Amino acid sequence: MTAPRQKTDPEARRLPRWAAAAVGIVAVAAALAAGHLAAALIDPFASPLLAVGNTAIDLTPHPVKDFAIRAFGENDKAVLLAGMAVVIAAAAVIAGLLSRRGPLPGMVLAAALGVLGIAAVLARPTLGPLAVIPPSASLLVGVAVFRWLHTRAPRLTAEPDAQVRPVDWPVPGLGRRRFLVTSTAAAAGAGAAAVAGTVIGGGADVAASRGAIRLRPGTPAPPIPAGADFVGDGTPAFITPNAEFYRVDTALSVPRLPARDWRLRVHGMVDRELVLTYDDLLSKPLVEKTISLCCVSNEVGGPYISTADFIGVSLPDILAEAGIRPGADQLATGSVDGWTCGTPVEDIMRPGSGALLAIGMNGEPLPIEHGFPVRMVVPGLYGYVSATKWLVDAELTTFADFDAYWVKRDWARRAPIKTMSRVDRPRAFEQVPAGRFVAAGVAWAQRRGIDRVEVRLDGGPWRPATLSTEVNIDTWRMWRAEFDLAAGQHTLEVRATDRTGHTQTSDRAEPIPDGASGWHTIAFTARK
Repeated sequence: MTAPRQKTDPEARRLPRWAAAAVGIVAVAAALAAGHLAAALIDPFASPLLAVGNTAIDLTPHPVKDFAIRAFGENDKAVLLAGMAVVIAAAAVIAGLLSRRGPLPGMVLAAALGVLGIAAVLARPTLGPLAVIPPSASLLVGVAVFRWLHTRAPRLTAEPDAQVRPVDWPVPGLGRRRFLVTSTAAAAGAGAAAVAGTVIGGGADVAASRGAIRLRPGTPAPPIPAGADFVGDGTPAFITPNAEFYRVDTALSVPRLPARDWRLRVHGMVDRELVLTYDDLLSKPLVEKTISLCCVSNEVGGPYISTADFIGVSLPDILAEAGIRPGADQLATGSVDGWTCGTPVEDIMRPGSGALLAIGMNGEPLPIEHGFPVRMVVPGLYGYVSATKWLVDAELTTFADFDAYWVKRDWARRAPIKTMSRVDRPRAFEQVPAGRFVAAGVAWAQRRGIDRVEVRLDGGPWRPATLSTEVNIDTWRMWRAEFDLAAGQHTLEVRATDRTGHTQTSDRAEPIPDGASGWHTIAFTARK
């Protein structure tokens, strides 16, 4: 007969797999929640999850970022967060399973995650020394909760049979039911801490701050004329609703800064340094301008162009008030989350540039995800060199002395928007009725204006399209063209010519480093 197991036998003291996995997941959740709550009291960007995610974004090679934008569009941040959640959950489960006989492996992993959070926080350029407190709290809570839950988890015991006697000593740990109650309570506490961190972090405060603002521009934008779009033929509406305006940025979590706390420091190569508050901007003449913004990540025919009525203060007037010293050729701007941008001073100060410190969009304060309280808008330049959101810093400097976020990653220093056009109807591989058919789309050449758009069917001769009424040279322009389609497969190409006489090239170029080029070509089918 087999001898009974001794009290030191680890096989009789192991955690069941399900309990070990639960210990790991709950401990990591508690660690992240503790860090999130502590960050809400110190600096929301010190949250370990956000710090690690933002650092991952910074370190990701730009071809991978380009792929993420192409594949997931404006959902790329959600995909990254979901991916991080899966990885963290998997690590937590593995930590638990490795700790079935003792808590040390899981405690080491919890500590390692805390150290990773501390390193990520220290790498963020806008965070001060107190920012290490949230990831340190994560480390301590993660280790403590893992150890605590591990001691309370149920243990496996030997089952009696004909050969083995049941264990006759007390086995440490709680029963299954009490452990489930304990771990569930711990998980609920972690969830409550995370919610508290979000509330304390200012989400509700920012929404209230934005909701209390009423904007009345002294110089409103001219009304959009009749015929500015061909919505009935398949183009977008001329003004893009705020909810549909494209969003491409590096912010893993949208910065939330109440208007009362906003400050803009204008410094560097200036005669006098300025520190502006939101009330300072409201006291200045507010103007409204209709402007199309475009992202450099836009592929040929891509969706990352939108148009809005922006309300704000003249940026050239602000820089003139500060006094630009000779030699300053770049305005280096920074977001509250540390992102940086470099804009040519000549593009801002050019007469009639339309550059704004924007505080409103389509008649309301800026949406939080589009830069509330204040963003920069400079027509004619791709967003990464002109459109800093959540703006808090502006330094007059030189291109020789400062490289912005994307320039450090080999993107172009100066990035004027290229003359481009797009087919919106028909869609790629769409089936349309044979016979009379109206194709439609948009074209843009900010700062120059669109002179003509031409289309051709199946490689035939180019023919002029009908243009919509022009609003101004800083906005897109719609086009439409009628065809008699025979049944079968077809291709449709489009090209635009701007007011300088430049016709967009057929040569294909990728978006990076200075914008895509090429003719947008659509394959579709006409059916009887």
